Amino acid sequence: MKLPELNRRQMLLGTGASLAGLALAGRTETAFAQAVESNAAPTADQVRRMQWWHAAKFGMFIHFGVYSTIGRHEWVMEDEAIPVVEYAPHAATFNPTKNSPRAWAKLAKAAGMKYMVMTSKHHEGYCNFDSKLTNYCASKQGPGRDFAREYVDAARAEGLRVGFYYSLMDWHHPDGARCATDEAARKRFVEYTHGLIREILTNYGKIDVLWYDVAWPLDAKGWESERMNKMVFELQPDIIVNNRNKLSGDFSTPEQKIVAEAGGRAWESCMTLNDSWGYQRADDNWKSSKTVIRNLISCARDGGNYLLNIGPKADGSIPEESVKVLTEVGEWMKANGHTIYETDLCQVRRSNYASFTRIGNTLYMHVHFWPGEYVAISGLQTKVLSAKLVKTGAALKFTQDDFRVRVVDLPMHAPDFPLTTIALECESVPTQDTDYVRKNKPRMGV
Repeated sequence: MKLPELNRRQMLLGTGASLAGLALAGRTETAFAQAVESNAAPTADQVRRMQWWHAAKFGMFIHFGVYSTIGRHEWVMEDEAIPVVEYAPHAATFNPTKNSPRAWAKLAKAAGMKYMVMTSKHHEGYCNFDSKLTNYCASKQGPGRDFAREYVDAARAEGLRVGFYYSLMDWHHPDGARCATDEAARKRFVEYTHGLIREILTNYGKIDVLWYDVAWPLDAKGWESERMNKMVFELQPDIIVNNRNKLSGDFSTPEQKIVAEAGGRAWESCMTLNDSWGYQRADDNWKSSKTVIRNLISCARDGGNYLLNIGPKADGSIPEESVKVLTEVGEWMKANGHTIYETDLCQVRRSNYASFTRIGNTLYMHVHFWPGEYVAISGLQTKVLSAKLVKTGAALKFTQDDFRVRVVDLPMHAPDFPLTTIALECESVPTQDTDYVRKNKPRMGV
């Protein structure tokens, strides 16, 4: 078996060591146990600021910039060693259709997403906002207008929370790499960086999320991250920030994998819909709506959020495949969304054709491979009181003994698409012990 290949972004973030924990269905119970047993707790201010975010569960990530005009992934400048003098002129041709973010926001809302996070500046150094600190920005290049304003207005029009992604790494600025070894360059670049962050947090009203990215080539001391965050919270007292400016921030950001944080710490798994963040016209490795929903369930089950990316084309339009997948997700969420938004930590997870979430004493069995006739759960440690289909509310028959619960007389074909959810109302909080089954189930009379 060939090991997964790490891209530069993963290496820079130091995520390679965690790849062994990657699992879609996540059979281990470690994450649940750590979250429940740890004495660590968020501060009262974090609880206040993050209440909406924990309830939201599902957000849209948008990678959009000059790289979208090239259509070869957002790392094209680095991966293909394009010099600044060759790359920068593309900014003059980057002119998305006016108010194109309206379609992004409408799709996000239809998909059941509750917040959006757009790249204000990616590694290429181009700013999607109107800046007084650089000419390499939307208002002074191709668009000739403040594109970030269109994004903010579109998100708010759909009732969605607004987030800005900001890359600390910068391939365009002359001090972007020089700052690692030249103190004068570091001071200049840090002031420039703090100044850009000040602009995006000053000019657009209330901003809900600041999503830092790659801190290369400096550490927290070099970036003066304590001062950076102090400014952020002075400007936006209700904002939440992630952990990618080398401080712990409010939440962790596992990338392209689902791994719950220990100690009950807030976390958000960010993923692409294909294999690219920015528009990559040749990338056809699209996730299905079933895979997206399974990922969302896995995040919700372990107390995390799911930030799912789209990479619009240069004109701001959304690739047709992204629209199709997210539309199907939204249709499923209309009937089943409450099993995601309202879920509590769920210890039950062992099945080869289903995933689980929980609200109080009700266990939701999300069947992604419909077996027909019956479904079963091994080792459920509580009495089941009733069962029903979430899609229709129809009552279902079931049997239960010490070792398994069987929901029976099911149709041969799945009643819902792309997953069918069964609600099992239980006598107490549902937990699962498959070791009990393994040790105690009679085998051939022994």
